[in-house]
Parts: sequence; C-alpha cells; structure tokens
Amino acid sequence: MNYIVAIPSYNRSDEITKKTLPTLKAGKINKDKIYVFVANKEEEKKYREKMDKSTYNKIVVGKKGIVQQRKFISQYFPVGTHIVSMDDDVRSLVKLSGDKLTKVSNLDSLFKQAFKLLKNKGLYLWGVYPVKNAKFMKNKITTNLKFIIGVIHGYINRHDNKLYPNLKSTSKEDIEQSILFYLKDKGVLRLNNISFTTNFNAPGGLGTDRFQMNKKAQEYLVKKYPNIAKPKFRKDGTPEITLTQNPKF
Repeated sequence: MNYIVAIPSYNRSDEITKKTLPTLKAGKINKDKIYVFVANKEEEKKYREKMDKSTYNKIVVGKKGIVQQRKFISQYFPVGTHIVSMDDDVRSLVKLSGDKLTKVSNLDSLFKQAFKLLKNKGLYLWGVYPVKNAKFMKNKITTNLKFIIGVIHGYINRHDNKLYPNLKSTSKEDIEQSILFYLKDKGVLRLNNISFTTNFNAPGGLGTDRFQMNKKAQEYLVKKYPNIAKPKFRKDGTPEITLTQNPKF
C-alpha cells in the first residue's frame, strides 16, 4: 500500500536531522516517500544546508503555524493520498511486548498495516497511544472516540474544510482533529500497543508561551464541543482536555 510521510517543521533543522529522519531511515522508509514542510524560504535554505539529501525526497515551503501547515499539507496532496504525519523530533516508535516496550524496527510494515486496518474498518484516521508507558498501554485496537495525538498519525486524505481544525485550537489542534474525524466517520482508529519516544515542548515548533495557548485552546474546545470536550488540569495547573469516549447527540 502506497503512502507518503509528511513532516511539518519550524526552526528545528537540527532536531529533524538528528531524530526523525534517521528514525525513518532505520525503519526502512524509502526516502522518496518523505516530504519536509517548512514555513518560508529562509527556513527552506537552513534545512537544505543541514539535512542529508539521502534521507528525504523534497522540502516544501508551506505555511507558518501548525494548524495552517497541517491544512496546507492536506491540500498539497491529492484526495485519497495515504499520509503519515510525523513530528520532527521522534527518536523511535515502540511496541508493547508482554509488560515491556520494544523498539519497532520496521516502520514501513507498521504504516502499511495501520492503513490496511483503516480500510477494513471504513475509517480515515489512525493514531497511537499518546503516552510511552507499558503500564497503561494495551494490545488492543479501538475505534471509539480517542485522542489521536499529532506526533505520529496517519490519514486518508480528503479536501474537506470540516476536517481542518480552527486556529483557536492551536497547541491542541490534534484534539480537535480527533473530534472532527470522529464526528464525520463515527470512529477513529487507535493502536494502543504502539507509542513513541520524543521530547515534548522542545525549543522551536510552537514557541514558548504554551500555557496561554493551552488555556485558549481549552476554552475554545469546551465551548465548541460541550458534549465531547471537558476541561481538566495537570498538577502544575496546565490546562488540558479530556474526551467523552462515547458521546451522545
């Protein structure tokens, strides 16, 4: 099954060079599948100078901002394209084996299997467990409403404005994307035995004022989807969202 890998990246030419691109190469992903999306011509120049040409296919100048960039990526590729979206600082994918986590060595096989499962379920969005913790992960595939984290996910492309998150959801656009796909397709597919290794909130990317972004996104999502999105807070006060897994309408 054919697919492409899209990596949205901003001000992280070092990160992508040391992490995601080597991860994909080690995972048997052909470089011709890999597209790196940057914010502007200046960024393109930095990335081109830094990245090893043998590890990717093309650098594409898209939009600045993760919400805008994800929409640009969708519209860049034809309808029906199988797209794997991957952050620029992913060091590995891991799989639950018994009560331990082992590294996924063949990402090509994993991605193909995930899209095959999507087809079999008649769904359009797949993702992985959002926390790298063997105690919480399960050897189980779910199709009810679950959070499909943006770090690594795949979807069958549709040019549908109803599937693009609002700018107000920035920093939690992956939560809104999960909701939007669920509302349209009556399900999203999550591989709860797969997770990833990364550094959350690393420099670059969204920037530094994440608390305010989280607060605004939380307020927007709770107001927009009152039957689905509920507010919660981390111990340090960081605003978060919890999803109703089987919402009633």
